[in-house]
Amino acid sequence: MTMMDAPEYDPTHDNRMKALLIGSVVLVLVVFFGGMAGLVTGHGFFFTNLPQEHKVNKFFNALEAKDYNTAYGLYVNDANWQQHPEKFGYKLNRAIEDWTIYTPVKGPITSHHVDVSKVDGHGMWGTGVTVGVRINGDTKTFLYVDRADGTISWPSPHELQY
Repeated sequence: MTMMDAPEYDPTHDNRMKALLIGSVVLVLVVFFGGMAGLVTGHGFFFTNLPQEHKVNKFFNALEAKDYNTAYGLYVNDANWQQHPEKFGYKLNRAIEDWTIYTPVKGPITSHHVDVSKVDGHGMWGTGVTVGVRINGDTKTFLYVDRADGTISWPSPHELQY
């Protein structure tokens, strides 16, 4: 075959390779910055702490609505806790006292905002998550959500600086 018999240049292959390379670089950058955005904003690497934050948010929503049965169910991670209340050492009456009389704020809980969360414990994803909540606009408190059994603990074993 001589140069005169060579096939015509088809840019399709080169264009496909160029698009694949650009797409790969963009994907790597999106994944990297997505993971870092969760870490920088205080919601965990790749936003892995969001389920625990949502649980704490629902807990405080129930407290604000004075729905103590739902709040207690979230606290002990058992929506059907009323069918077997003897299972828990932390009783409903005590929980109601703790979150109405002995709250970290003076007076009833009327508003809250989940500010930040951080992985706590051992391992790459930790054994739990410490969640920082601002109650009634000015009081910070920290709750701990155990990853293994989903229960909430207060006070948290650690406080976050933010």
